Amino acid sequence: MRRLAMKWMAACLMLMALAGCGYHTSGHADLLPKRIKTIAIPAFGNNTTRYRLPGILSKAIAREFISRTRYNVVADPEQADAVLTGGVATYASYTTTVQSGRASGVEMIVTLQVTLTDRATGKVLFTRPSMEVRERYEVTADQRAYFDESDAALDRMSRSVARSVVSAVLENF
Repeated sequence: MRRLAMKWMAACLMLMALAGCGYHTSGHADLLPKRIKTIAIPAFGNNTTRYRLPGILSKAIAREFISRTRYNVVADPEQADAVLTGGVATYASYTTTVQSGRASGVEMIVTLQVTLTDRATGKVLFTRPSMEVRERYEVTADQRAYFDESDAALDRMSRSVARSVVSAVLENF
């Protein structure tokens, strides 16, 4: 009986050890082909009235690739192994909170498309045809101290989008 219990315990320990073998933290894998060394990130297209948004997004994604990956980011697609293209499809902002008859909370919703293509083969390595991003910000109720928070919210949203896009590209998720 004692030998059976020892075998059972050894089997359980082995199963527990095998179950933890595939563990890794998100955003640190690199599932792109090894021959890709440079990525071009041209300015995103824009179908909205927010003229600054595509530039903010493409710059934030480029910074994120530089800070988190081994890839060189270039501006010219002809000098890159892969090209990340994107476009802002929609932009909307809605009042979420009203205080004393004035908007005090606003939510921005942006839909964008992102595609990473291998320049040599034309193969799509990653695509998000309809990526929706939301950012909420507060509006001051005091008209004398009014400060437009929408630009700061766009900056926060662009950093969040950049983290999401780079993680998704690296994990091929």
